[in-house]
Amino acid sequence: MVIAYKHEPFTDFNVEENKQAFQEALGFVNTKLGEEYPLVINGKRVQTETKTASINPACKQEVIGTVSMAGKQEAEQAMQAALTAFQTWQYTDPSARAQILFRAAAIIRRRKHEFSAWLVKEAGKPWKEADADTAEAIDFLEYYARQMNELKKGSPVQSRPGEHNEFGYIPLGVGIVISPFNFPLAIMAGTTVAAIVTGNTVLLKPAETTPIIAAKFVEVMEEAGLPPGVLNYIPGSGAEIGDFLTEHPKTRFVSFTGSRTVGCRIYERASKVQEGQIWLKRVIAEMGGKDTVLVDSSADVDLAATSIVYSAFGFSGQKCSAGSRAVIHEDIYDEVLEKAAALTKTLTLGSPESADTYMGPVIDERAFQKIMNYIEIGKGEGRLVTGGSGNDETGYFIEPTIIADVGEQDRLMQEEIFGPVVAFCKARDFDHMLEIANNTDYGLTGALISNNREHIDRARREFHVGNLYFNRGCTGAIVGYQPFGGFNMSGTDSKAGSPDYLILHMQGKTISEFF
Repeated sequence: MVIAYKHEPFTDFNVEENKQAFQEALGFVNTKLGEEYPLVINGKRVQTETKTASINPACKQEVIGTVSMAGKQEAEQAMQAALTAFQTWQYTDPSARAQILFRAAAIIRRRKHEFSAWLVKEAGKPWKEADADTAEAIDFLEYYARQMNELKKGSPVQSRPGEHNEFGYIPLGVGIVISPFNFPLAIMAGTTVAAIVTGNTVLLKPAETTPIIAAKFVEVMEEAGLPPGVLNYIPGSGAEIGDFLTEHPKTRFVSFTGSRTVGCRIYERASKVQEGQIWLKRVIAEMGGKDTVLVDSSADVDLAATSIVYSAFGFSGQKCSAGSRAVIHEDIYDEVLEKAAALTKTLTLGSPESADTYMGPVIDERAFQKIMNYIEIGKGEGRLVTGGSGNDETGYFIEPTIIADVGEQDRLMQEEIFGPVVAFCKARDFDHMLEIANNTDYGLTGALISNNREHIDRARREFHVGNLYFNRGCTGAIVGYQPFGGFNMSGTDSKAGSPDYLILHMQGKTISEFF
C-alpha cells in the first residue's frame, strides 16, 4: 500500500519573518514557565503528592514546569479508564478516528513555532532541530490518519461460489506507550497516535526529562475531539509504574523507544504470562544504535566530511541514528579526518535559544557524566583530535568531539554513547569496511560515501542495517519517505512511518459467510 504524501516543510530561518516569529514564540513560552501539570486520567486532571520539576538542560536553574508523578494506584486507575474507553473506541469508525488526527495536525501546524519553542526550552534543541521535530510530529499524525483510511478496507481474499470471505484488522486493546526524550514530540506523538487511530486506548508514560511537551500534546488531542479515557497521561518512574504496567495482565502491547537495557527488560517482562492474562503481549521496540558512516577510496572527501560531522553532532549526538563511527579507507583517512576536524571546529556550541547555535546541551547530569566518561575512555583508546571538554556549571554542554585511530573492537566503536562523540577507524579495503560496519550488536542506520557502483551494490546486500543511505548522512529519515527502524539489538524492526507500522497495533480477522 503506497500513500501519496508530501511531508511538512521545514522552516527557513534565513527569512527574517520566520526568525522573528520564532523569537516571539520563545518569548511566549518563557511567560508560561513554572506552571503545574497534573496527570490526565479519563479526561480528568489528577494532582499527586509526588511531583518532579522539569529542568531546562541549557540553564539548569530554570524550571520549565512541575509535573505530578503517577504511582501504582494512579497507573491502575488509568488502566481501568483505558479498558472502559476501549469498549467503545474500538468500534468507532476508523475514518472518525483518523479525522481526530487530521484536526490535531492542523492545531499543531497553527502553533508550530510554539511547540518548537517548548522543545528548545525543555529538550535543549536548537531551532532547526526543534522545527524538524515538530514537522515530523505533524507528518506522523497525517500519514497514519491516511494509512488508517486505507487499512479500514481490509485486504482482498478469494471467495468461492456460495461463500463470501473477507479479511480485516481489529485493534488489540490497551497499549503502554513509553516515549524518549530525544524526539519528545515526534516520536511521542507518532507512537501514541499509531495506537489510537487503530482503535486502541493508551497509557502514555513520557520520558522523565521531557514530560511537559507530552502534556501539551495531550491537550491538543483533547481539543481535536479525542474522547476521555482513550489517552491517559501518566508520567512516572520507570522502575515503579513502567514495570507495573508492562507486567499488568490487561496490558495488550507495549510501544517503547529508548535504551537497549530498558528495551530488553520490557521484552523479558512482557513475555511472562500473568495470572488472568489471556494473550501474549506484543512489544514494539526501538532500542538504539551504533551507526557507521563508511567512506571508500572513491569518495568525495568534502561530502564525506560533512556527512560524518552532521550525522555525529546533530542534537548533540542524542539520536539513535547518529553516526558515532566513521570507517574510512586508509588511502584518504588523513584527508577526511582533517576536513572533518576543521568543519567540527566551526560548529557553535551554546544556548539553543540563540538562532546561531548549532549544538546545545545534552539532556541532563547523568547523560553529561556518561558522555564525559566515554571521552576519557576514548582518549585512552585513540587520539583526541578536537573537542573533549565539557562544562556543567550552568547547563550540560559538551564540545563536539572527534577521537581518531580507534580500534574496531574498542569500546568507543562498540558501545552506544548517545552524545557528541565520533570515533574514526581506518580500514584496509572495502571487505574490511563491511566487516567493521557489521561488527556491532546493533543494526539501525548506516551510510556509505562512494562513487564506486560495485561497492554501492555490495553494501545494498551486505551492510546489515534497517536504514541504509548512500552519499548522505545517516540521520534524517522522513515519515513516508524513509520508514525508520533497525535490526538486531536496535529493536523489533518496527518501521515508524512505514506502510505496515499500523498493522503492528492490530490483529487480522478472517470472516467467512456461507450462503
